[in-house]
Amino acid sequence: MNVKVSIIVPVFNAEPYLRECIDSLLSQTISEMEFIFIDDGSTDNSAATIESYQNLESRIILIQQQNQGVSVARNVGLMIATGQYIGFVDADDYVEPDMYERLYTAAIKENCDVVLSNFESEIEGNHVITNYSFPKDVLLTAEFIRKEVLPAFLKTETLNTACNKLYRNALIKEHAIRFPERVALGEDGMFNMIFFSFAISMKYLDYIGYHYREVSGSATRNVIQKDYFQRALEVFGSDPPVYYAQILDLDTIKQLKSIKLIHSVMAYIHIYLRPTEDLSMNKQFSYVRKMIANDDVRNALPIYKKEMKLVLGRYQKLILHLMNKQSILGLYCLTSYSRFRNKK
Repeated sequence: MNVKVSIIVPVFNAEPYLRECIDSLLSQTISEMEFIFIDDGSTDNSAATIESYQNLESRIILIQQQNQGVSVARNVGLMIATGQYIGFVDADDYVEPDMYERLYTAAIKENCDVVLSNFESEIEGNHVITNYSFPKDVLLTAEFIRKEVLPAFLKTETLNTACNKLYRNALIKEHAIRFPERVALGEDGMFNMIFFSFAISMKYLDYIGYHYREVSGSATRNVIQKDYFQRALEVFGSDPPVYYAQILDLDTIKQLKSIKLIHSVMAYIHIYLRPTEDLSMNKQFSYVRKMIANDDVRNALPIYKKEMKLVLGRYQKLILHLMNKQSILGLYCLTSYSRFRNKK
């Protein structure tokens, strides 16, 4: 079989949602596919679940390894993938039946290096659609990628995911593009920044085919246990791929990274100050106090306000004002009022 699309699925203790994920892949309307599952040291029945499907479906490939993390798992998949294009799916997510036919058809029609689409996130029962302001359903050139897409990776998190894209395998192999294996957060973003640095054509489909699910319990507990704020600081402090120095000056890179950092902090404030039984209010306030007193955050705040002043709403301006004043109580009252208004 001439494989048109290879899908790489890292798996770690994903048993509760794995069957839905596999069923959605096997239901794809394009048949010339292979599905590479990398069982990354699961201690539940994930591997057995995949094997039960593998016995009935020759397109499923299962690799088992000791737990080494999602980046290593994806890189193992990249080494053996034979498809013309490559996609990535997380084991607790699912896709629409026509997703890969749509993306593949768009890719080969214009001979694109990469195609991306929208995705839906389900977080604590809320459904959020992520879409982009790129021109729709037209060939976008290397110049567009250089001027619009590559800077966007520094400015926002919304482009980072690898799961709403289809990548030309030949380009990955030619430049030995891999996910960084010693990065705690932002491995998708780094992979994308490197890939898009080499890409000369892309297409954006205004279509929702991928459904992302946050399944691991309380968002407040997760964000503290995983210390996303510390990881956001690490991303802020890391250097972008070498190619960026050719298209952006250091001040612009700092501006874009400052915007991303403050966006992240504003989101974390909402999460940390959400009512929860997992943490005392004192601990919640302590986390927020640590964030808004951080030197990088203090330095990024005026840059963010200057660059974003024309698009900020009244509520965002109030959040920024209270962050600047380091008013924890004010932030608590404002976010509580926001949640109350949104429930009405």
